Amino acid sequence: MQQVKQVLFIQGGGEDGYEADRSLVKSLQQALGEYFIISYPPMPDDNDQPDFGWPGKIGEEINKFHNELIIVAHSLGASLLLKYLSENKDPKTVTGIFLLATPFWQGKEQWKQELMLREDFAEKLPKDMIIYLYHCRDDEEVPFDHLALYRAKLPSAKICEIQTGGHQFENNLDQVASDIKNWAK
Repeated sequence: MQQVKQVLFIQGGGEDGYEADRSLVKSLQQALGEYFIISYPPMPDDNDQPDFGWPGKIGEEINKFHNELIIVAHSLGASLLLKYLSENKDPKTVTGIFLLATPFWQGKEQWKQELMLREDFAEKLPKDMIIYLYHCRDDEEVPFDHLALYRAKLPSAKICEIQTGGHQFENNLDQVASDIKNWAK
């Protein structure tokens, strides 16, 4: 009998980010099938903190798991997952991360400072963790050239350029599910 795999899905940002990404979670669950269980907790809506309180919440959610954990994260959630993983103790449970439309924060604006990754973030990520990065060329929210910035920083990551699908991947994560299933065998 096949062992059930645990997946944590981290939503993207925005006023309706949790609801908007619910369709991504549904698509992923359908494509993964019964041997994968997805946890989809809402992220905080804390505008009093420069990082919205997300890295702390991501850490809390990761620490709830005691077996191997796969994380799929979208947009702001993907960038803040990288921030959490590169700035905190190596969570032994996280074996693979699948990042969708990940912004690479740059610039001198004050509001971006707490969202930006450290220069050496790639060296601080867990060593045995697999990383996949997905980005649609027609993403209207996060410029496609952010994928090239991650490609340069994370040369061992699997890069998946998708022609169309926009920021929400047309609510179809079949390719992500296929990659997870092939990798998790």
